[in-house]
Amino acid sequence: SLFLSPAAMAEQQQFYLLLSNLMKSGRDRFVWMFNAKSNILISCLARSFSQMAAVLLRRLMSSSFEEVYPSLAIDVQTAIKTELLAGIQSEGSPNIRKKVCDIAAELTRNLIDDDGNNQWPEILKFLFDSVNSQDVNLREAALHIFWNFPGIFGNQQQHYLEVIKRMLVQCMQDQENPQIRTLAARAASSFILSNESNTALLKHFSDLLPGILQAVNESCYRGDDSVLKSLVEIADTAPKYLRPNLEATLQLSLKLCADTNLTNMQRQLALEVIVTLSETAAAMLRKHTNIVAQIPQMLSMMVDLEEDEEWAMADELEDDDFDSNAVAGESALDRIACGLGGKIVLPMIKQHIMQMLQNPDWKYRHAGLMALSAIGEGCHQQMEAILSEIVSFVLLFCQDPHPRVRYAACNAIGQMATDFAPTFQKKFHDKVISALLQTMEDQTNPRVQAHAAAALINFTEDCPKTLLLPYLDSLVQHLHVIMVAKLQELIQKGTKLVLEQVVTSIASVADTAEEKFVPYYDLFMPSLKHIVENAVQKELRLLRGKTIECISLIGLAVGKEKFMPDASAVMQLLLKTQTDFNDLEDDDPQISYMISAWARMCKILGKEFQQYLPVVMGPLMKTASIKPEVALLDTQDMENMSEDDGWEFVNLGDQQSFGIKTAGLEEKATACQMLVCYAKELKEGFVEYTEQVVKLMVPLLKFYFHDDILHETTITYIPYDLASMPLLLECARVRGPEYLTQMWHFMCDALIKSIGTEPDSDVLSEIMHSFAKCIELMRDGCLNNEHFEELGGILKGKLEEHFKNQELRQAKRQDEDYDEQVEETLQDEDDNDVYILTKVSDILHSIFSSYREKVLPWFEQLLQLFVNLICPHRPWADRQWGLCIFDDVIEHCSPSSFKYAEYFLRPMMQSLCDTSPEVRQAAAYGIGVMAQFGGENYRPAFTEAVPLLVGVIQAPDSRAKENVNATENCISAVAKVMKYRPECVNVNEILPHWLSWLPLNEDKEEAVHTFNYLCDLIESNNSIVLGPDNTNLPKIFVIIADGVANESIKGEDGCSKRMANVIRQVQVSGGLWTQCVSALNETQQKAIQDLLNTA
Repeated sequence: SLFLSPAAMAEQQQFYLLLSNLMKSGRDRFVWMFNAKSNILISCLARSFSQMAAVLLRRLMSSSFEEVYPSLAIDVQTAIKTELLAGIQSEGSPNIRKKVCDIAAELTRNLIDDDGNNQWPEILKFLFDSVNSQDVNLREAALHIFWNFPGIFGNQQQHYLEVIKRMLVQCMQDQENPQIRTLAARAASSFILSNESNTALLKHFSDLLPGILQAVNESCYRGDDSVLKSLVEIADTAPKYLRPNLEATLQLSLKLCADTNLTNMQRQLALEVIVTLSETAAAMLRKHTNIVAQIPQMLSMMVDLEEDEEWAMADELEDDDFDSNAVAGESALDRIACGLGGKIVLPMIKQHIMQMLQNPDWKYRHAGLMALSAIGEGCHQQMEAILSEIVSFVLLFCQDPHPRVRYAACNAIGQMATDFAPTFQKKFHDKVISALLQTMEDQTNPRVQAHAAAALINFTEDCPKTLLLPYLDSLVQHLHVIMVAKLQELIQKGTKLVLEQVVTSIASVADTAEEKFVPYYDLFMPSLKHIVENAVQKELRLLRGKTIECISLIGLAVGKEKFMPDASAVMQLLLKTQTDFNDLEDDDPQISYMISAWARMCKILGKEFQQYLPVVMGPLMKTASIKPEVALLDTQDMENMSEDDGWEFVNLGDQQSFGIKTAGLEEKATACQMLVCYAKELKEGFVEYTEQVVKLMVPLLKFYFHDDILHETTITYIPYDLASMPLLLECARVRGPEYLTQMWHFMCDALIKSIGTEPDSDVLSEIMHSFAKCIELMRDGCLNNEHFEELGGILKGKLEEHFKNQELRQAKRQDEDYDEQVEETLQDEDDNDVYILTKVSDILHSIFSSYREKVLPWFEQLLQLFVNLICPHRPWADRQWGLCIFDDVIEHCSPSSFKYAEYFLRPMMQSLCDTSPEVRQAAAYGIGVMAQFGGENYRPAFTEAVPLLVGVIQAPDSRAKENVNATENCISAVAKVMKYRPECVNVNEILPHWLSWLPLNEDKEEAVHTFNYLCDLIESNNSIVLGPDNTNLPKIFVIIADGVANESIKGEDGCSKRMANVIRQVQVSGGLWTQCVSALNETQQKAIQDLLNTA
C-alpha cells in the first residue's frame, strides 16, 4: 500500500536498516543479527513491504547461503519457509509475488542436498496444490517457481515424471488464461534445458514441443518474446529435442522472421533459432533442404536500409547498429554459411545475390555485395573455385552511381582480400589495386574514399612483397597526393576520416615493402611528424594514434640506419605524449597505439632503448593490469544492464548469467604483447622489471571465463602472457641462481594448475609449450615431488581424455545425421586433440632431457597409457607421438631404457615399414638414438633394423615430398648404426650405397649427423668412401656443395670447419683440385667458396 501507518513505516525503516547491516556485516555478526531480528524480517516478509526487500533477500540466498542459513536457529529457518509460502498466497502485487517466488526457488535450490534430497518437502506439496488451484495467481506462482528451478524434485524427479508432464500439458492447454499457457511453455523449456543430456527424458517429453511452438506464436503477437527466447536456448543447448518437429520449428521461425508486423527484435530472435541450429545441429538441418532453401529471407532483411543524405559526408565512423535488420541479416548469413558449409549455402544463395546485384534499387545492390562479404569464410572452398568470376563482377560496382554501393564493393574487396589471402593477391593484384586507387580519388564522398583505403590496407597486409613492389611507386604517389589534400582539409574544415585511413594505408604499404620503402621515407616523414605535433585536440586522438603507429612501422620497415636521424625527434614526440599519459582518459585510442609504437622503437633501437624503460613501463604496466569487471547476475538484473556499454553475457542456466565488461581488454592484450617484446629484445637489460612483470603475468593464468566469452577475452592476451614466462627467466638469470629459482617457484605452481584446468585447447597448448620451455631453461631440480605428483595426475587425465574423445568421435560417426561435413568437423576436433598430444610430448621431452634416468619411476605411472598409443590399431598420429616419447626415453634414459624394450621394441620395428611417413620417421629416429645411446642390450635389434631401413630408403617414391623426412631419418639412422654399432652390420657393404643417398636436404639436424660421420670416414682415409686413387672426391665435393647451398651445414658449426679442412687439403694438390671443381656447377662452386670464407 502507498499509505502506511506510522508504526508500519517505522517497521519498514527498521527492515531496511537491518538488511543494509546484514549486507555489510561479517558472517558471525550476520547470523547473530539474523537470529536476533528474525521477528522483524519475517513480519516484513509476510507483509511484503517492498520489491527491494525481496530482491535483497534473494541475493542473500544466492550469494551467502552457505555462510548464513545453516547457522540460523531451526525455528528461524522454519519460520522463513512458512512465511515465504504464506507470502506467495497473500501477496496482491503480481510483481512482488514473482520476487517472493524467486526467493522460494533460490532457497529450494540450496536445500537440495548432495544425494538429491529436497529438504523442504512442503514446497512440493505447495506446487501440486497450487497448480491444481482455481486461483490463477497460484497456478502462475507454481509455474514461476518450477520455471526458475526445474530441478526442484531432486532425486524424486523420475518418480514424479508423469505428474510433471501432466501438469505442464494441462497448463499449456488452459484456454482461458494466455499468461498460464505462456508460463507453462517457458517452464517446459526450462525443464528440457535442465535435462539436456537425458535422451530418454527428452524423447518422453517430445510431445510437449507442439504446445511450446504454439505458445511461441501466440506470445509473439501479444508482444512477449520470452517463449521465443526459450526456443533459441533449446536450439542452442538441446537441438536434438527439436528433431521430431524440426519442420514445424523451422516453418514457424521463417514465418515470424518474415512478418513485418512484429518488432525487429522478435524477427531477429526467430531468425536466431535457425542460425543457432545451423551451428549446433548442422547435419540435422542439412537434411531439410526444402527449408534451408528459404534461407535467402535473410537477404531481404539486409535490404532494410534507410536513406541518409548525410551518410557519404559523415566524418565519424559509427559502430554498426546491431539492432538493425540489415546488420542482423548479414551476421546470420555469415554464421549459417559457416554452420551449414559452402556446399549447401553457395548454390542456394548465388542466384539470389546475382539478381540483387542487377536490381535498379541501390539497397538491393548494397545488400548483395554485403552478402558476398558475409559468406566468404563459410563458403571459402566453393567461392575459391569461381573467384575470378566473383572478383570481376564486384569490381564493376566500384563505379556504381550510388556511393553506398561503391562502399559495399570496397567492403567485399577488403573482406575477400582477407578471406582468400594470398591467392586473391596473387591472382587479382593488377585489377584490384587500380580499382581501389581510382575509388580513393572520390573526393565528393569521403566515406567511400576512406573505405577504399581500408580495403587497400586489407589487401597489402597479406600481399607478398614481390607482388607489391611493381606497384609501389604508383601506390606511394597516390597515397601522398591524398594525404596532402586531406591534411589541407583537416586544417580548413576539420575533417579527418579519410586521413585516418590513408595514414594506416601508408603504414601497411611500408610494412609490406620493408627496405624498398627507403626512397619514399622523406616524402612522408615530415608530414607525419607534423600531424603528431599538432593534432592535439580530443577529436583528433584516433588520427594522432594512427600516425604514431605509421611512423613506428615506417621506421621498422626502413631500418635503423635510415630512421636514426629522425629517431631522436620521434622519441621526444613520443615522450611528450607519454608524460601527458596520466591525463589521457582510459578509453583514449592513443594508448594502445603508443604502447605498440614503443615496442617497435625498441626493435629499431635495440639495446639503446633501455634508457627509455623508466618512462615507458609505468603506463604499460597500468594498462596490462586492467582488471575487467565481472558479475554473476540473475536474468532480470542482466536485462537492466544490457543497455550498458561494453558488457557481454553468457547464460549459465538456472536463470543466472555471467557478465564481463570487455572494454579495455584489447589494450590489456597489446600491453602484455609489448612486455614480451621488451623481454625478448632487451634480455638482461630488462632484469629490473622481471619481478613486477611476473607478479602481473602469473595471476592472469587463473583468469578464466565461461567458454563463450573466453574467446574474446582471455585468449587475446594469455598467449603473450605465456610467451613471457621463459623469456623472463632468461632475463632474470643475470641476477644469479637464487633470484632465478624464486621467480620460477612463483610461476611453476600456477603453470601446472592451469594445465589441469584450462578448457580452451589453443590456450592450453600455449601453457604446455611455455611450461616445457621453462623446464628446459631451469633443468634438473626445478620440480619437487608435489609438482611431479600433480603433473603426473594431470597428464594421465589428458591422455585418458584423448582416448575418450576418440571413442566419442567414433560414436558420432554412427549417428543418423552423420555426413561428410560432420566428418570434417570431427577431423578438426581430432587435429586439436593431436596438437595437445604433441604438447604432452614436449613436456616429457623437457623432463627426460633435464632429469634423465632419475625420472623413470615417475614415468612408469604413465607407461601403460603410452603403450596404448603405439598399439597397431590406433590412428597414425597416436603412434607417431607415442614413438616420439619412447625415442626420448631411449635418448635420455639409457641404458635403463632397455627395461621397457618389451613394450616398444617390436612396435618400433614394425613401424619402420608403416604406411604413414610420420610414423616411419619417429621409428627411424628411435633406431638412430638406440644405436647412439642405447647400450649393449640393444645389439640384436640392429641386425633386424638395417635391412628394413634400407628398404624404406630404396623404395621408388622415397624422395617424394611427403616421404622425404622419413627417408632422411632412415639414412641418418643407418649412419648412426655404422658409426656406433659397426660390429652389428657389414659396414663395407653398406657404405657405397649410403654415400649415394647423400646429402640430406630437409632434416637439418640429421644432416649434421651424416656430415660429421662423412668427415670421420674421410679423416680416417676410408678407402671405400674416397675410392681408389681418391676417385670419389669429386662426388664428395658435390655432396658438400649441395649441403652448403641448401644450408644443411651452417658456417658457425663445428661440422662446417671439418668440411672446410677437407676442401683445403684437396686445394693444395693442383690436379685433383681442378678435377673436383670442374665437376661443380656455378651454384655449387659459389657454395664451396662461401664455406672456405666463413668456416
